[in-house]
Amino acid sequence: MKKILASPSAWAILALCFADLFVNYAVRLGYGVILPAMIGDLGLGRTGAGTIYNAYLFIYIGVAPLAGWFTDRIGARRVITGGLLVLGTGVLLLGRAQSLAAASLAFGLAGLGAAGLWVPVITLVQRWFAPGRRGLALGLLSTGYGLGFAASGVLFPPLLELACWRMAWTLLGAAALLLVLPNGALLRSDPAACGRRPWGESPGAPPVSPGPGEARLPLAAVLRMPVFWRIGASYALLSFGLYGLTTFLVDFAAGRPGVSLERAGLLATVHGLFQVVGVLVLLSASDRLGRRDTMVASNLAVALVLGRLAAGSPSWPELCALTALFAACYGATFPIYGACAGDYFPRQAMGTVAGLWTPFYGLGAILTHWVTGMLRDATGSYGLAFGLGAACAAAASLLMLGVPRRGLPHGPAAEKEGANR
Repeated sequence: MKKILASPSAWAILALCFADLFVNYAVRLGYGVILPAMIGDLGLGRTGAGTIYNAYLFIYIGVAPLAGWFTDRIGARRVITGGLLVLGTGVLLLGRAQSLAAASLAFGLAGLGAAGLWVPVITLVQRWFAPGRRGLALGLLSTGYGLGFAASGVLFPPLLELACWRMAWTLLGAAALLLVLPNGALLRSDPAACGRRPWGESPGAPPVSPGPGEARLPLAAVLRMPVFWRIGASYALLSFGLYGLTTFLVDFAAGRPGVSLERAGLLATVHGLFQVVGVLVLLSASDRLGRRDTMVASNLAVALVLGRLAAGSPSWPELCALTALFAACYGATFPIYGACAGDYFPRQAMGTVAGLWTPFYGLGAILTHWVTGMLRDATGSYGLAFGLGAACAAAASLLMLGVPRRGLPHGPAAEKEGANR
């Protein structure tokens, strides 16, 4: 046991990070499943419902760049463990909220905790796996958030019928707190720090030094790279399209004639399961085809789905099929953008770059929650909002066409090249 604690394998790290993302995204994406019950009990409009989620996102995007910075300097273990503690506390408080203000404050605290999870987790996993294996590793890791969303779609609607929405948040908060101890005991921030090499690395490859404490790429050098801004802008536009549908998907379906809340909740399960398909297929494909080309195709598919929903009311089977395609692209989006931090920037800047991209993603998500909610309240339908999301996803795809097809080569020479760019 002492040996395992002192020197875990890359696969043990991956398994624990999987559990972290499962709970984290059951909270984040499960909000859309629990939302209809909260709307009725708290007397919210859709704009108010979007405000609660935006409280989460405001804190999340404000803190995530610092989380990436701290990950590169003090290590992922401390950041992730602290993030789980704060996330669990915030979600438990959300289950006790009696007003819009209280719910917003509680979910904002949950967002503070979540900021210590995604960027540190993907940075940690990329350090434990060789560059040519990162797509595979991030794909397996990212099934965690797809399965977390799928589980919320299966478990929460019956729970809402039998008990109430407060119980759902209580269970999720307790799950986050239960993960604090194993993360603190088992995680190691860099394989070199415990005498291991990244999994899949060639035996002849030169060793790398531990992440925290190694030479830093100046922040100013990152901000001078055009590829940083182009990928960030694409991320923001795509986020607008993705979250406009994902957050309001169950509410959109439940508003259709003959579709109950429980049946509409099945779309969350479809969404979650096909996220798993997307990350397993598209992330592995991106190792061979390149991140850029994979993202261009995926972003265009998102635009087509949103355009179809905006154009008219699909049948239930078609809606399920559209949700499946959308979810496959959704699931692959975040890890592929995260992998770009390792592909287009030197190793010592991965956490910082991934953290700095989070405000771009968050800006798109915050705007779409307010815009989608207001357009739905004003027009009585989601058509106009989904059409706007389709246009943003198409623009995101066009921006990625301007990104180089391949990132940096890997190895010491590449590190030097990246620092000089």
